[in-house]
Amino acid sequence: MAESALPIRMLHDRILVDPGEEAGERKSSAGIVIPATASMGKRLVWGKVVAAGPHVRQANLGDTVLYDPEELAEVELEGTAYVLLRERDVHAISEPAEQSRSGMYL
Repeated sequence: MAESALPIRMLHDRILVDPGEEAGERKSSAGIVIPATASMGKRLVWGKVVAAGPHVRQANLGDTVLYDPEELAEVELEGTAYVLLRERDVHAISEPAEQSRSGMYL
């Protein structure tokens, strides 16, 4: 596993995730702002892996992972808030979009 540029060394199966903007307020398709405190069904969010421990098997640095924001521990490093997860708390890892080779659909 490659080392991150952050001043931290992750242990065991821990993953440090940058939650980005999605974990906070969001907009509906109609443009209505939905505050982060709004009560809705269980909503999972995406974040980017910025550091991973030596026993992490599936996630790599730079991967975008899906996790439950209610089951998290937050930590602040160099003025940026991150989420600390165990690998088993990650629900999915996004795959890069495949691009059509020919651009034609038959």
